[in-house]
Amino acid sequence: MTLLFMFIGVLAFSFLSKSLSGSYTKSTITQIERRFEISSSVVGTIDGSFEMGNLLVITFVSYFGAKFHRPRIIGAGLLLMGMGTLLMALPHFLMGRYNYETVASYSKDADNFTVTSPCSSTSQNVMQQHLPGCREGEENGSPTWILVMFGNVIRGIGEATVGPLGVSFIDDFARPENSAFYIGCLHTIAVIGPLLGYSLGSICANIYVDFGFVNLDNVAITPQDSRWVGAWWLGFIVAGILSLLSAVPFWFLPRALPEAGQAVGPGAHSQQLHHSCTEEGPVSFSEVAKDFVPSLKRLLSNRIYILYLISHVAIFNAFVIIVTYTPKYVEQHFGQSASRANVLLGVTTIPATCVGIFLSGLIMKRFKLGMLGAARLGLLTSVAGFLCSMPYFALSCPNTDMAGITMKYLHKQFETIESVFVEGGVLSSCNTECGCPMNQWDPVCGQNGVSYVSACYAGCNSTHGLGRNMTWGMSDGNSSAVLGQCPRHSSCSRMFYVYLVLQALSFFFYCLGDAPTLMLLVFRSVQPELKSLSTGVFMLVLRVLGGIPAPIYFGALIDSTCLKWGTRRCGGRGACRMYDTQTFRFLFLGLISCLRLCGYAVFWLMVVSIKAKVQREQRATAEVELEKGVGAAVEAGALLKDSLATEKCGALKPVTESV
Repeated sequence: MTLLFMFIGVLAFSFLSKSLSGSYTKSTITQIERRFEISSSVVGTIDGSFEMGNLLVITFVSYFGAKFHRPRIIGAGLLLMGMGTLLMALPHFLMGRYNYETVASYSKDADNFTVTSPCSSTSQNVMQQHLPGCREGEENGSPTWILVMFGNVIRGIGEATVGPLGVSFIDDFARPENSAFYIGCLHTIAVIGPLLGYSLGSICANIYVDFGFVNLDNVAITPQDSRWVGAWWLGFIVAGILSLLSAVPFWFLPRALPEAGQAVGPGAHSQQLHHSCTEEGPVSFSEVAKDFVPSLKRLLSNRIYILYLISHVAIFNAFVIIVTYTPKYVEQHFGQSASRANVLLGVTTIPATCVGIFLSGLIMKRFKLGMLGAARLGLLTSVAGFLCSMPYFALSCPNTDMAGITMKYLHKQFETIESVFVEGGVLSSCNTECGCPMNQWDPVCGQNGVSYVSACYAGCNSTHGLGRNMTWGMSDGNSSAVLGQCPRHSSCSRMFYVYLVLQALSFFFYCLGDAPTLMLLVFRSVQPELKSLSTGVFMLVLRVLGGIPAPIYFGALIDSTCLKWGTRRCGGRGACRMYDTQTFRFLFLGLISCLRLCGYAVFWLMVVSIKAKVQREQRATAEVELEKGVGAAVEAGALLKDSLATEKCGALKPVTESV
């Protein structure tokens, strides 16, 4: 048991490191999108590349890996994970410094900085020209994001070994009544990884991307600005080192462990290895491969397993969208910064998930649920979690008032508000003569509580202060504007807290049925020799039909709600700066709800199938017992008859002798 607990401990640390790197990647989606000036669909492809790498090897690793030295295969996978994660940080050191869009142009003269007026002809000419260092054809931006995607692919290949082989290893060498509890504890510890990952993402998102290389006093944007890019690369270095460290212990663990209940004395471990390696003969790759196709056919002919698989494809699509785009949804809809969104989502959702998974393992151990009981529990908790998410639709926060984009320009004249609007853009009759750059995004907040695309569109022609303390004003001194968009209404923050509570409850109820359904439906619904293969096929299908397409197609849907696109340093369309938050909200919540409903409908069909199977087994058992009872009665009657005949013969024998 000591070796088993050691394996569970190091596997829990590896689960923690892989979930940390995965959650950190999710938390930096917005930062990567802004840094490389790419669309949400492209960044969704980067996120889905992890699943692409995973599916390349998941089935073969799950099946063939179970026949060889599983701990060392897990260790090799963790080494790949670490190298892939470090590769994801490499583009930062290959690219130049981050240059965000700004109307104001700075020229250094000794220790003083001068600001060119945003409404001057000089500013307009500067914005229409390519910046120094730009060459023909660079409008599409830097292609170094491909390295991030390639590193994520490698990370996915390495991660494929950890889950299927680790869980099946525990299930093979732990007592059947304890394996669910151990796996529940394993997942509970692993859930700490996302908590640390989102916290790390929050810290890095609050640090400027080029810290240590630029004077931060001259950075005129804040973490609340849609152009802000945090130190996205820093967390990948931390996560990569942790993955490399978690790989080391697996190289020193044995191939097999003493079975539960077996005495562990001197030489017991070597006897166990001898039994598993020599008595059955050495395992050859050709012998294992020969049985792969028949095993796969047997698995895919299992009706209950297939229904479970279909239901979780739909549910997993919804889950991927939630995990990938919830931080972005919170930023856009509730007006939260990336740093604040990450840390609050992490500290509220992850503990609730952790408690739910842990209690699910306790429920499994305490009540010893059968397959039907586990399925009913999973359906009940899933529906409860879904009902907790329904109030999301009532949490509606209006979009920011942005002149020329979400509202018309307002002009105050003779104490009345007069609307002046030119259809199709940010230009209006009051700023057409200013020569403002149409593709520039450098928002300011006016005294009237309305945001403007830039100080030029607000009518400002003078500046005061430098960096983040810069303010803009008009020559008459009657009005002014400050950098950044105007803050959202205070009700948006209150709605955000309600959203956090509801999401925590939803995740808690859903995870309450996690361990029973996973253990009994993926493992107990199939033959023992197909356990690893069933897990591998399960993960493969989820990645092909959920993990890869979900972030891509939903990213494309998000792009369709963009109201204002940014401009790359050398020209061309950059990342989206402002979304139609109401359309974004209905797409996000509506699609997730539809996917979950479809999944739960198929899950209910699976529960019906399990109930029918249990009833058939009970009838078959009753018939067998009845046949045994009848056979026993017949046999008892025959014995009684023989006994009576023997007694009769014994009684007649003395009479015959006397005669």
